[in-house]
Amino acid sequence: MLKLGLILLVVPALALMIVFFVDQSAVTACLEQGGSYNYRLGECDLQQKHDFIPLIARYPLLINGSMLLSVIGLMMCMKGLLWRPPSR
Repeated sequence: MLKLGLILLVVPALALMIVFFVDQSAVTACLEQGGSYNYRLGECDLQQKHDFIPLIARYPLLINGSMLLSVIGLMMCMKGLLWRPPSR
């Protein structure tokens, strides 16, 4: 229970950080070129300006799902650490 809980606690958070930093590096590269990042299409547009759309608005299932898995992993870790089966 503890090992699975640790995996569920750590892996979704790492995946979420990877998605965020990949997305952020694409936005930064576009802005350094003098363009505006089109968040809906996920590409750099050098012609017109685009509004900012947060990551949670673009990928709500990914963000909420990974947070839910992390909370489930935390609960499993707590149960694995605090509850011990009776010894015979």
